[in-house]
Order: sequence, then C-alpha cells, then structure tokens
Amino acid sequence: MRKISADYIYAMDRSPIKDGVVIVGDDGKIVDVTEKYDHDPAELEIYRGVIIPGMINTHCHMELSHMIGKIPTGIGLIPFIGQVVRFRDFPQAEIDDAIVDADKYMHAQGIVAVGDISNKADTAKVKSKSAIRYYTFVEMFDFMQDSMTEPMIKQYSEVYARHSGKNGNRKSYVPHAPYTVSDGLYKFIKENNKLNSTVSIHNQETKHEDDLFNTKSGDFLEFYEGFGFSLSDFNLTGKNSIYHAMSQMDPNQRTLFVHNTRTTADDVVAAQKWSEKVYWATCANANLYIENALPNYQVFMNTEANMTIGTDSLSSNWQLSVFEEMKTIKKFNSYIPTSTLLEWATYNGAKALGFDDTLGSFTPGKTPGVVLIDCELDANEEAILTNAELKRLV
Repeated sequence: MRKISADYIYAMDRSPIKDGVVIVGDDGKIVDVTEKYDHDPAELEIYRGVIIPGMINTHCHMELSHMIGKIPTGIGLIPFIGQVVRFRDFPQAEIDDAIVDADKYMHAQGIVAVGDISNKADTAKVKSKSAIRYYTFVEMFDFMQDSMTEPMIKQYSEVYARHSGKNGNRKSYVPHAPYTVSDGLYKFIKENNKLNSTVSIHNQETKHEDDLFNTKSGDFLEFYEGFGFSLSDFNLTGKNSIYHAMSQMDPNQRTLFVHNTRTTADDVVAAQKWSEKVYWATCANANLYIENALPNYQVFMNTEANMTIGTDSLSSNWQLSVFEEMKTIKKFNSYIPTSTLLEWATYNGAKALGFDDTLGSFTPGKTPGVVLIDCELDANEEAILTNAELKRLV
C-alpha cells in the first residue's frame, strides 16, 4: 500500500484537498483520500505540486502515428484530408513501430484511457497488450454514395472483428462525419452497436461543412468531384450539419461530438435537448494545426456542456499529450479555470467513454492511476499549468 501526498489532491469527486493523501492498494485500487495530519509522516511519499487521476484522451487516431511532421500546418481541413489519404500507403513496419511508440508515450504522459479512431486493424495488437484502456471507434464512411454502402459495411465489419473487446477495452461502429456517411450507413451503425455504447463523430471542423448542409455550397463540392463522386442526390437541410447527424444517430447512446470548431450556442443547446448523453471533445492543438482556429469555449461553458479533451493524431499534432492540450487551451483562453480543464481531462472523459466505473476520479474502489503535476504553487491554482512537469506515479 502507498500513501501519496502533495500540496493539493484533485480527486474529481470532491473539492481539492490541501495537503491531501491518496492511499493506493497494491492492486492499484484507491483505498481512501485523506489529509496529511491523519498519518505518520514517515509513511508518506511527499511531492511538490498537485496529484490528479490518470487522464483520458477521448479522441485519437493512433494508426496515423507514422505521419508526424508529414503534413504542413494551416492548410485547412479539406486539403488535410487529401494529404492523409496520400500517406496511408506506407511501409507496414514503420506504421507498426510508430503505433508502439505512441502507446508508450501516452502511458508515460499519464493517460489511462483513449478513445481511438480505427479505419484499419493496425492498432489491434498493441491495444490488446497495452496498460492503457482503449475504446476503439471503428470509423465508417461511404462518401454518401449508396453504391459504396454495402462494400464499406463488409470492409469495416472485418476491421471491427479484429479489434478485441477484452482486457477492459470496448469498441463500437461510428460514422466519420455528417458529410461522408449515407443514410444506409447510419442505419447500419445504429442497428449494430451494443447497448450503452459511445458513438463519436467529427463535427463542424470547418465552415465548408455547414455550408454544404445549409446551402449546398462550399469547397466540399469540389472535394467530392476530385474523387469522382456525385452529390446530385444530396438534399440540403438548410441547417448546420450537426442537425443532420442528430437525425440519423441514436440519442440513447452516449454521443461524442469531436472538434466542434464552428459549433454555435444554438447547436449545443439543440444537441443537449436531443440527448442527455452528449459529450464534446476538443482537440485544440489539432484545430490550430489544421485550420488555425479554436472553438468558442465560452459557448460550451455557458451551456454547462460535458467537455472532454482529445489529441487527434500525430498527422495533425506535435504530440499525443492531454496535458499539452490543457496548456494550449489555457494559453488562448485564460478565463477557463484550471480546475475545469482538469475535470475535462479526467472525470468527463471517463464518463464519455463509459469508463467511469473504474477511471476518472479517486473514488475508493476505482483504479484511475495517479499522476503528479510537479509545479511550484503560489496562491493561484493557475501555476498548475505553468512551468510544470508531469510524472506518472501509478
């Protein structure tokens, strides 16, 4: 048994505890969270800074880890998608090695669970042996072409079968984005996921997405023409793309909307009326990398949205660290309390993936991992994200 103490314990299921102690069993389970004066100092591991549960990366594409530095920054989403397709054809050994390295890096960065997008089965082996718990989102798309729906169902059903749901891992079928999924493919996804699944979808990452659904205009028309696909049967909705997604998805499942760079207050309110199980993943560094833009976080805070944090992939980020994501959000949005960001990074992420039975807080009986943010605290908690170093303790 270990008794781990720091200046503050952020347990996530209660207010921060000054000079707190996390008691962890040999099996990694939380026994209790108490205060320093309850213990013999000789029994304590005492650290500077704050201690938090392990972090949750709710949106990653680990299978793209070989693409670090391959795509220029700031080119916009549509050219970026084209570049991703180009770098898919890579030596398998390099892809495999990059996946192994990404998994090890995230573990060292205090990440205990990942919501990982998979278009292939490249990551299956690593996930089956990893110390990280994975929720694999087998991502499906058919470019809204009915002729492609059945072949895509066959292809992605095979990918789904190769990803294990063992070792605490879970999996579900998910749509890529509103602009790449036909009604038939949405129907398959809705009918073939298990009860209590999480379903993620890329949402409103660029203005061209809403342009397509509002007025059937924007650069996606040319994008589709470039692939030889017709949108002649596409009927605009006169509303932002998220409304089309909601009309096709199951409000009884947890829904994780990802990126949300252009999401408005009305969109958030509508989604939260549609379902009580809506979560929002922000990937700040990826948004800056691709579109040089960030969501309006005030919109989500005003509506008490369930925010989580993702990293996206190494094709669109410089690292796979939730802690670095928090720093970026704070840098450009200093009004967001650090305690709020810590909640997004831990407890909210665990709930979004349905892993909150074991992860996300120091509730006794859980096995959330223990992470130290080594920092010199002053009278202000904002020092937690300033000149701080991360260390995984459990």
